[in-house]
Amino acid sequence: MVTSRSTAAARPEGAALRRRGPVLERAILEAALDQLGSVGWSGLTMEGVAVGAQTGKAAVYRRWPSKEDLVADALQAGLPTLGEAPDTGRVRQDLYELCLQVRNVMYSKPGFALRAVVHECDAESAERFHGLIETGVIQPWKHRFRDVLRRGIARGEVRHDAIDDLVLDVIPAMMMYRSKVYGSEWPDSEVAEAIDRIMVPLLRA
Repeated sequence: MVTSRSTAAARPEGAALRRRGPVLERAILEAALDQLGSVGWSGLTMEGVAVGAQTGKAAVYRRWPSKEDLVADALQAGLPTLGEAPDTGRVRQDLYELCLQVRNVMYSKPGFALRAVVHECDAESAERFHGLIETGVIQPWKHRFRDVLRRGIARGEVRHDAIDDLVLDVIPAMMMYRSKVYGSEWPDSEVAEAIDRIMVPLLRA
């Protein structure tokens, strides 16, 4: 009698696993994120994703006719969500903890994949992901940042006209810039320095 173990041992190396439905789709989406993190947008191929998912190329193309379609679904399915806006009673500490949440999203597997898309793909391809970035990253950050600032205003820590789009863009823009240009991974000390030297003076009542 042939057992499952002996069948697995007999399977030729690189042969596709027999998976279907949601299980196979999850494997393909995970493989797409892995590819984006390791070889970037330019290096990602449908063939490479199929190999990573241990399936056939046809199984990938049946579900996603283009690289853009596949990457959009992979990012949508994998992007982690921010937690609730911190509420420690001090705006400085709230901002610090919120920035740590943002950093952890940036350096998650989907975060690496998203940055590869933002940094590498051309304007036409980038347009495809604009809505995903806006709804999945930018708006959640701004919503939580506004919550922190509103509480700071109510406590008298933050000036009343502090909530505007330029202020809300300062930290994420700087994090993306320093990550891309200098390769900074934003250790806790750098997050604290950005809050103390830039955000607190900018917001102070």
